[in-house]
Amino acid sequence: MTNIPDYRNERLTFEDRARDLVSRMTMEEKISQMQHEAPAIDRLGVPSYNWWSEALHGVARAGVSTMFPQAIGMAATFDAELIGKTAEIISTEGRAKYHEFQRKGDHDIFKGLTFWSPTINIDRDPRWGRGQETYGEDPYLTARLGVAYIRGIQGDDPKYMKAAACAKHFAGHSGPESERHKFNAEISEKDLWETYFPAFEAAVREANVAGVMGAYNRLNGEPCCGSKTLLTDILRGEWGFNGYVTSDCWAIRDFNEGHKVTESIEQSSCLAVKSGCDLNCGCAFASLVKGYRAGLVTEQEIDRAVCRLMVIRMRLGLFDEPEHVPYTSIPYEKNDCSEHRSLALEVSEKSLVLLRNRNSLLPLKKKKIRSIAVIGPNADSRKALKGNYEGTASEYVTVLGGIREAADPSTRIYYAEGCHLYKNSMNHLSQKNDRLAEAVAAAERADVAIVCLGLNADLEGEEGDASNDFAAGDKMNLQLPGNQERLLEEVQKTGTPTVAVLLSGSALAVTWADEHVDAIIQAWYPGGQGGRAVASLLFGDYSPSGRLPVTFYRSDRDLPDFRDYSMENRTYRFFHGVPLYPFGYGLSYTGFDYSKPVLSSTCVSAGDAVQVRVEVQNTGTRESDEIVQTYLQDLDASVRVPNYQLVGFQRVHLRAGETTEVCFTISARQMALIDENGTCVLEPGTFRVYAGGSQPDGRSVELTGKAVPSACFTVTGSPLKLQR
Repeated sequence: MTNIPDYRNERLTFEDRARDLVSRMTMEEKISQMQHEAPAIDRLGVPSYNWWSEALHGVARAGVSTMFPQAIGMAATFDAELIGKTAEIISTEGRAKYHEFQRKGDHDIFKGLTFWSPTINIDRDPRWGRGQETYGEDPYLTARLGVAYIRGIQGDDPKYMKAAACAKHFAGHSGPESERHKFNAEISEKDLWETYFPAFEAAVREANVAGVMGAYNRLNGEPCCGSKTLLTDILRGEWGFNGYVTSDCWAIRDFNEGHKVTESIEQSSCLAVKSGCDLNCGCAFASLVKGYRAGLVTEQEIDRAVCRLMVIRMRLGLFDEPEHVPYTSIPYEKNDCSEHRSLALEVSEKSLVLLRNRNSLLPLKKKKIRSIAVIGPNADSRKALKGNYEGTASEYVTVLGGIREAADPSTRIYYAEGCHLYKNSMNHLSQKNDRLAEAVAAAERADVAIVCLGLNADLEGEEGDASNDFAAGDKMNLQLPGNQERLLEEVQKTGTPTVAVLLSGSALAVTWADEHVDAIIQAWYPGGQGGRAVASLLFGDYSPSGRLPVTFYRSDRDLPDFRDYSMENRTYRFFHGVPLYPFGYGLSYTGFDYSKPVLSSTCVSAGDAVQVRVEVQNTGTRESDEIVQTYLQDLDASVRVPNYQLVGFQRVHLRAGETTEVCFTISARQMALIDENGTCVLEPGTFRVYAGGSQPDGRSVELTGKAVPSACFTVTGSPLKLQR
């Protein structure tokens, strides 16, 4: 039998194989493997590999793939199982595309198996352009969906990963985009451990995520990609992370150019490696050769990083015989197949949130509607389907296209743009509002007007990606841009029943629409099949079930300064005012009644869990999904705690008149609070549990017409310190 090097011996552990491979490399070769575009090492049989691939809501930037709704839309499904299935499809398509690219000798960027997704930052402020990439404002919802997504991406084979997920951006990253290369996010220990860290901890401890990406900003003075506190003490020390850490793209040079914590690129690169950053998206790590020769970083520290990277590539099966790796046989035909597009449509349908439905205008009665006016800058917009970090769909069904497809063949469809997305006119030679008259004329002739407004990724997104002139991807305010509200007002004045469809990746302050428009749908960026989903909702092919994963405020004046990272007066957990539409809110075409929650005990010892049972009945005349939500309120806390916080959710499907029982477990950790020092403590006292179709705030009760049933229990004993 021919002797093979240990790194090719599939009977050895990946760690042993990686150490053997790295021991055979020169220092220059090792460092070359620490940059996202890692070159081949021909003498060792190491092929080139580009680490930078994206898969936020489908395989991105690598040609055609199934395009799911943007991440914020997926969050609105409140369905971890569905998001897990979505991720399984994305990794299946990633594998199919990767192996076909390899067969063609294509090792280019965005064509690997290391997906820099999901984004599990907390969307603390609706002005942040990248909020669309997140799962919303709640740590628990973000953690549950993030864990499901990571598991779906990475697969369940005991030896090999299907693809490698990467949780980003660690930590405390949520704007301002224009200052991210120099910004210092000052965050208290309480807020860090109560809000900003939990989803990352779950990604590591529960999902065994393969990668973590550092953020651009500093956190309490340390650049996140060079923070010993974050990358060594917490991530690897406290949480036991054993994967790889990558910098955000070109973030290392910010250490000396923006943050001014180092004096040279060599110092920046060496600080990153010593702190626990293994891979550089960018080219800064080329300076490690000079830094090593100057004694700024040791060979042991370099070896540690390269070994971690090689273990990931080996766990993906990239050094093993293809027939031994279960995912190499996925055929290219699986990419963008009809089965996958069908699931994308389902996710889109379940993501749509019905915000208003006066006089039960919706669903529209297809046979009675003789004419429909489809109006607005997002009515026939492909961009409004996509969001950012998108792939290429093989089919784009806009709202206009979906309505044309779904309407009765005899129904007349009028279409008018109405206005530009954000400019004063459609043509620079025209007067202001040059499409308004056409829109009014269409509305006057229609039985119903569907006005499609909002944003697209030109107006909100990442610095350098979004092309707006306002705030490097962030929003200056929460208003509809340009002349969109004027358009909506003029259409509504015609007296034609009006439905506003909002396509955006963030909350908009549509206060006028809330007061005057008959129906409002929040459609997010719903993916390639989005127009079909919206049309099916309008015509009642299914009952809406999406819930808001973020708070819709009445005005940005209700919010603290954008640069203030304190959670005080932010998100439903700490907001003092009355929102326009609350987190967890969404209407249905049917009704649901809830029983009073039944607790396993009304008095428990500190450290014990509490089981919650609640019955929910569909009291309407049609079948529908319902999102059952459980919130916990600490009534006796010694420090500031959330108003109440989500501790459980479950999607159920009920036929008309059907009743089911839903059970939740509230753990001791969920009862515990985080004190000002960042310590997790379970204090004795009284807690109230709410179980219903929304959070228990007054505005939700006003909008739904239903109070949320609750029950109390008491925790006895002495304060108990728990693992945070």
